[in-house]
Amino acid sequence: MVKIALIQFHPEPHDIDNNHARAKAYIREASNAGADLAVLPEFHLADFHPSHDRSIRQRCANYATHLSSYAALAKECAINIVPGSIAELRTDPVTGQERFLNVAYFIDSTGEVRGRYEKKNLWIPEREFIDRGATDSGHVAFDTPLGKVGLLICWDLAFPEAFRELVMQGAQMVIVPAYWKLDDAGDVGKRRNPESERVFVDAAVVSRAFENTAAVVFCNVGGKEEEGYAGASQVAVPFVGCAGRVEGCAEGMSMVEVDMGVLGEAEGVYKVRQDLAREDWHYGYRR
Repeated sequence: MVKIALIQFHPEPHDIDNNHARAKAYIREASNAGADLAVLPEFHLADFHPSHDRSIRQRCANYATHLSSYAALAKECAINIVPGSIAELRTDPVTGQERFLNVAYFIDSTGEVRGRYEKKNLWIPEREFIDRGATDSGHVAFDTPLGKVGLLICWDLAFPEAFRELVMQGAQMVIVPAYWKLDDAGDVGKRRNPESERVFVDAAVVSRAFENTAAVVFCNVGGKEEEGYAGASQVAVPFVGCAGRVEGCAEGMSMVEVDMGVLGEAEGVYKVRQDLAREDWHYGYRR
């Protein structure tokens, strides 16, 4: 069994230090409750979003300090951490140009960074101020104490190809920090269905779990529904569907226990990974 703490965190705009301190308090609470893994949402440190003041960009050059702090906490508490995503302002050592990236990390229970992922599939408004992650390399799965894991971020959920690429490398768990709101459907979508984005997330998370015989961990921001927050943080596995979630859209934490043995059972029935490994696999995005 793997015990996962979903931290549906509400970041206060621009209050990086306070957000960081509150996030660490949640992680300590998760560790005390026996969690093997604690997951935070996308942009959890700064609530950096197109609707907010972009002056915070310069403060994101300090990303390494926060990453080191999370690594020290992981070691102290003996817990694996995915600290959501961290907005990073970097200077290219070759060109000298600044790049602003949306990055997720997996830190193991000894404080070692096992995996790093720069968001590739940017949400439309995000493209105005975030640089797309490296496109000359694919999605990469990596070894962790919990098995082979892959990282994606938010809108990546809409691209089954990203999951396939990770699963073909043996990923058993795909972790997806997100900043996904009801307003993302736009006025036209909300007229059709005010719950549209919750429907999207619920359907996509469970579908990705079934179609890849993988555990999918989706951790979203929390907040008031009248302010457009969707919640829907959850863990899904094949056969079971949603194995546990944070109820409602407000900030909070939920512990979800997952029997990872279900993945092998589902693969025995669906044989998805077996088909993906075939030499005559017939979808062009394999290579």
